[in-house]
Amino acid sequence: SILHCIMSCSKSITSACIDIAIQQGYIESVHQSIFDYLPEHQEFNTGNKSRITIEHLLTMSSELEWNEWNAAHGTSANDIDRLYLECSEDPLRCVLERPMVAEPGEYFTYNGGGIMALGEILRNATGMDILEFSKINLLEPLGIDSIYWFVYPEGEYDTGGGIMMRPRDMLKLGVTYLNKGAWSGKQIISPEWVEKSATVYNNNKRIKIPIEDSGRNGYGYAWWISKVGPDGDHMYRANGWGGQVIMVIPEKDMVVVFTSGNWAGKSSLFKILEKFILSAAN
Repeated sequence: SILHCIMSCSKSITSACIDIAIQQGYIESVHQSIFDYLPEHQEFNTGNKSRITIEHLLTMSSELEWNEWNAAHGTSANDIDRLYLECSEDPLRCVLERPMVAEPGEYFTYNGGGIMALGEILRNATGMDILEFSKINLLEPLGIDSIYWFVYPEGEYDTGGGIMMRPRDMLKLGVTYLNKGAWSGKQIISPEWVEKSATVYNNNKRIKIPIEDSGRNGYGYAWWISKVGPDGDHMYRANGWGGQVIMVIPEKDMVVVFTSGNWAGKSSLFKILEKFILSAAN
């Protein structure tokens, strides 16, 4: 099969790399300030921004002002597109300079720029760019030997959506998560990280982060969480614009991968899953 752009499924791969970097001791904890690993952007390490942690970026709760869902794509009004159109020489600056709208950890706001910051955190922590790090520690152990990752002119990788890979390799990632982070008997991703990815994030404050999108979605460590099918099976998924999805359904011992080119229409993948795939499994 050929390489396919998996869009925001890339975020889930970035998340896995952060876990591996923690396992290997490059990063101490998800509860560290992001500025512990952003030496070139210390000018933004002030006020509420100094309290943004790695976990806040993973769970889309940094509270940096960001509009990615409600502005037209292809314009600078859309903050993720603005990184390409206006900020390609230093996209991270364009993320961190955004004003704060609340205390970190209070609300969910979908923010691909925060995932891009995770890529720079990984690079500064490990001394490797995320392409090299992921090949050595994640992709090659899974037998994935072909990948393309978009990189900005100054060398920052688009960790929020820039990966092209084969659908069969997307399946390998999903199977690894289904097996609690193990592939061919080797633990690649920690079981604890898989659990965090598959569980709706709760910041343990008085108010649970309101991350309901359509009434059926929650969010973990860069994975969406849903209930599907007549049995209300728990599912978590890597999800990308246009219909790129890695669905993990533990109760059915199942991983489902879709790749699509549905850039403008409403997705029917949930209906396809429930009407044809889950019904065939029962």
